[in-house]
Amino acid sequence: MEQSTVRIISECYVTPQHVSDQSKQPYYLTTWDLVMLSMQYIQKGLLYTKPENSCEENLIKNVLDRLKQSLSISLVHFYPLSGRLVTKIEENPKSHFVFVDCNNSPGAKFIHAAVDLSVSDIVSPTYVPLVVQSFFDHDRAINYDGHTRPLLSIQVTELVDGVFIGCSMNHVLGDGATFWHFFNTLSEIFQAQGDTKMKISRPPVLEKWFPEGHGPLLNLPFTNQDEFITRFEAPELLERMFHFSAKSIAKLKERANTESNTTKISSFQSLSAFVWRSITKARHFPNETVTGCRLGTNNRSRLEPALPPDYFGNSVQTVRAVTTAGELLDHNLGWAAWKLHQAVVNHTDKQVRGFVNGWLDSPFTYQIAQLFDPQSVMFGSSPRFNMYENEFGLGKGLMLRSGYAHKVDGKVSSYPGREGGGSVDLEICLSPSSMKALESDEEFMSVVSADVF
Repeated sequence: MEQSTVRIISECYVTPQHVSDQSKQPYYLTTWDLVMLSMQYIQKGLLYTKPENSCEENLIKNVLDRLKQSLSISLVHFYPLSGRLVTKIEENPKSHFVFVDCNNSPGAKFIHAAVDLSVSDIVSPTYVPLVVQSFFDHDRAINYDGHTRPLLSIQVTELVDGVFIGCSMNHVLGDGATFWHFFNTLSEIFQAQGDTKMKISRPPVLEKWFPEGHGPLLNLPFTNQDEFITRFEAPELLERMFHFSAKSIAKLKERANTESNTTKISSFQSLSAFVWRSITKARHFPNETVTGCRLGTNNRSRLEPALPPDYFGNSVQTVRAVTTAGELLDHNLGWAAWKLHQAVVNHTDKQVRGFVNGWLDSPFTYQIAQLFDPQSVMFGSSPRFNMYENEFGLGKGLMLRSGYAHKVDGKVSSYPGREGGGSVDLEICLSPSSMKALESDEEFMSVVSADVF
């Protein structure tokens, strides 16, 4: 991979096709949004193969032109993504108000790039090549940088025989559900282009949720960004995709429920518990080491009354099961899965509102170094998101990959398997020694299916 430097061919900004009166107003942020200011952008994308017997020059030009047009139309519906963050600071009392200004912004960024690599160079290695991080804008950026950098970027990177379409979105503007809602809409508009009467199937709900008596402008009680903003540099990691077939996951679910004498443990709770135990075993911790497993959890359906599924913004927290390394490995899979199950079912309206009210009493921002501890495992993203139905004139995506953001020891990102049907791909990041130990674990590898990219 000597010729693996990504070259930027062109850059431009894309604005909404037309501007509504609503988009001329400040767009305010909730507790769930503001807590993300020191985190990194969401970076996800899909690799496509170039169709055979296509005129390459015309193919790429057509994809770029239509994608730019689709982005412009999409931003009409998701107009906050075309804005920039703005801060208003007051000294007495100390206050820091952050919101989105959609008027004084050049728009979302659109990048055309190229790299002298083949699809095989990306999908064949055991570990995800570092060059993939260059397929995204906002490398190492944190969300607070949205004051001077675009809140959304689309990068189209040409390979010798493929195309990678990477999207990076400021995490203050939305969570994984919002990210994939936008990406799905972009694809829907791309595929329907030419239909002037087209209405998108899932308009975003842009009205923000604030607890009664609060909002729309929430105060961060700081005057200097150093009081709540830090930057994080990832340690040396190996990143590998592990594929789990629907059949292997079903066996884990049956085993977990049988061992716990229940029928309530879900497929994903079973898989998460299995991976938590396997990674903990690979880390060779002393028995007394405290270890946790965090699962990203959507709050929309847990609030009472519930938020709409297409609520735009962040509405996510993590739930956590905690034990010691010795206890986790001494007990069976069902015991660990039941702990995760309890953490999920106990995350109710009361817990969601408790977090929000706690933040209002004492505002803070998540810090990556504190949120991800090296003794634990953190599951992000979701196999429920619609990822592989996003098409841009290149057929079905071959594989999904992510950028630099939030890569820490013990981070696991969950994606649907390309073949669907309940299969799951897990993107696991570990220290080199822990990854080698995990790969040497016969029980773990026996559940992993033949690698699918």
